[in-house]
Amino acid sequence: MRKLLIFLLVAIPVIVSACSQEKADSVQENPDHLQESSDNFVWVKGGAFMNSKSNYYGTSVTLSNFYIGKYEVTQKEWTEVMESNPSQFKGGTLPVEMVSWYDAVEYCNKRSLKEGLKPYYNINKIRIDQNNKSEYDNLKWTVTVNEGADGYRLPTEAEWEYAAGGGQLSKSYLYSGSNNADEAAWYWKNAGDKYLSGNWNWPIIENNHNTTKPIGGKKPNELGLYDMSGNVREWCWNWYGDLDSNSGSYRVLKGGGWMGDASSSELSYRGKFEANGQGPDQGFRVVRSG
Repeated sequence: MRKLLIFLLVAIPVIVSACSQEKADSVQENPDHLQESSDNFVWVKGGAFMNSKSNYYGTSVTLSNFYIGKYEVTQKEWTEVMESNPSQFKGGTLPVEMVSWYDAVEYCNKRSLKEGLKPYYNINKIRIDQNNKSEYDNLKWTVTVNEGADGYRLPTEAEWEYAAGGGQLSKSYLYSGSNNADEAAWYWKNAGDKYLSGNWNWPIIENNHNTTKPIGGKKPNELGLYDMSGNVREWCWNWYGDLDSNSGSYRVLKGGGWMGDASSSELSYRGKFEANGQGPDQGFRVVRSG
């Protein structure tokens, strides 16, 4: 019995060491291992589009590494930076909404400064953006980028779609993380008092008390990102038009929302709105270059 005890005391450290080494080796051998920071960002390994449902699948577009928010920007995060809360549905863990594209880029710069980062955007509120063709945008700020800045920014449409589609770990889901909308998204059928059926109908949705939901309540996608389908539509940097448009009347919105149909929650769906537009189903998430 004494010999057995001595053997176990000697063997246990060896086993623990071997297991630890095996875990370390698996991380080293797996270049797609997620490196998540403490402030709820996920590192996304760049490359070509692997999701066959993506608008960019089969194109020559490849992306560099970047970090993206695991969740949509919450009202708590927004209030800490902007010192106000425009949202229709109030709650610290709910996504911020009723924010325009201009509000979102301002938030990015103010959060960057607060955290000691170089702002990514140059925002000129006086000079009219000649690339903005909208008849209804009364602001038309000129917003340009500081290339190489380490601050927060909106994702490009390609970055958003790449991350929502699972990046290099993609399983080519229709929605972000599933082929079943109810698993991945809060949308008009499931975001209220009871599950709705039939055709989309606003009075029914309103009477069902549909709202935004606390972040992270649905199944994450392959990269561990939440709510990229449903909850709130998310602003992207790009103009709406061809995938490489440098002007237009609208900015791109992705991901669908609590009042939208399941089809608008598909990762390939391209929404649009004037940059000054606001709605209770419009929010965003932020990225930083990796």
